[in-house]
Amino acid sequence: MSRHSRLQRQVLSLYRELLRAGRGKPGAESRVRAEFRQHARLPRSDVLRIEYLYRRGRRQLQLLRSGHATAMGAFVSTRGPTEESPGAGAPGIPPDEGDGTRRPLDSMGVPKTAPDGR
Repeated sequence: MSRHSRLQRQVLSLYRELLRAGRGKPGAESRVRAEFRQHARLPRSDVLRIEYLYRRGRRQLQLLRSGHATAMGAFVSTRGPTEESPGAGAPGIPPDEGDGTRRPLDSMGVPKTAPDGR
């Protein structure tokens, strides 16, 4: 069995810390497990997305530890379609990236990467 990379060790540590911080908070442990399970199949080569998710998890950990969190739920946008700024794309589609193409977002709001890496 090969040794884990530094990033893998950081992600595993974050997972354990989130589970510990979520004890006693309704829905936290199952949410943490579901989030990590959802992204478990990310290719190791997709380092940018993994680092983004790692930073996002760190922020969630800070919120759980702050004492203000009583439960952990899904992030839901409260803006309706009429409140969006003009020129905004459809929900789940980020604005143009300069090359005229739009990429759909995954369930976490991260642009999906194409198989060719674009």
